[in-house]
Amino acid sequence: MNDILRTVNLEKRFGKQAAVSGVSLHVREGTVYGLLGPNGAGKTTTLKMIAGLLRPSSGEIRMNGKPWTRDCLGEIGALIEAPALYGNLTARENLLVHARLLKLPESAIRSALETVDLTNTGRKKASQFSLGMRQRLGIAIALVHSPRLLILDEPTNGLDPLGIQELRELIRSFPARGITVILSSHILSEVEQTADDIGIISEGRLLYEGANRRGTDLEALFMEVVRERQAEGGARHA
Repeated sequence: MNDILRTVNLEKRFGKQAAVSGVSLHVREGTVYGLLGPNGAGKTTTLKMIAGLLRPSSGEIRMNGKPWTRDCLGEIGALIEAPALYGNLTARENLLVHARLLKLPESAIRSALETVDLTNTGRKKASQFSLGMRQRLGIAIALVHSPRLLILDEPTNGLDPLGIQELRELIRSFPARGITVILSSHILSEVEQTADDIGIISEGRLLYEGANRRGTDLEALFMEVVRERQAEGGARHA
């Protein structure tokens, strides 16, 4: 299985502070890749660089084996942080705004709404949607141009158990639709149930990458690699 995305020694510095340092991801096409890490570990910064929202300080991003360019944005959809919605518009009208900007046909709107199961919301405005519906509408906007890679940053934050289950099933359906997913989270159980491969990031560094083998104690693995990193940091400052 080929890598749809690779990063090579990716770094992002804000002044003298390194938010991401030497991160090399390998995301296989047709999978869900779970990027795990504590809050502030560098997950969002990494995803923003892949999505073109931040320029790397150094390192390389490769899509389909080629260096990342602005043209790659046509193959990438992203929901990073809270979805930017027009509260006074319906689900269809929200998508229509983006479709017109991208010069997409009406069929693209219908397809995106069907994918996230929001075809029957009628005249209900986005401001009246539940949090789970707003997240799904944000994903629909990310999907409207039919990307091959979908980036989701902490998509289950704040959802109730039913909303989490619905979103989990939706995410798991994407590879069969030809969409590879990078999913970031600090919730181990969600990644454990959703991802094919995992990467563990802490203090801006990728500490582990490998297949998510069912039956593995992901919590134990996570704590082991993060504590090992913390111990190394403590030893350096001793």
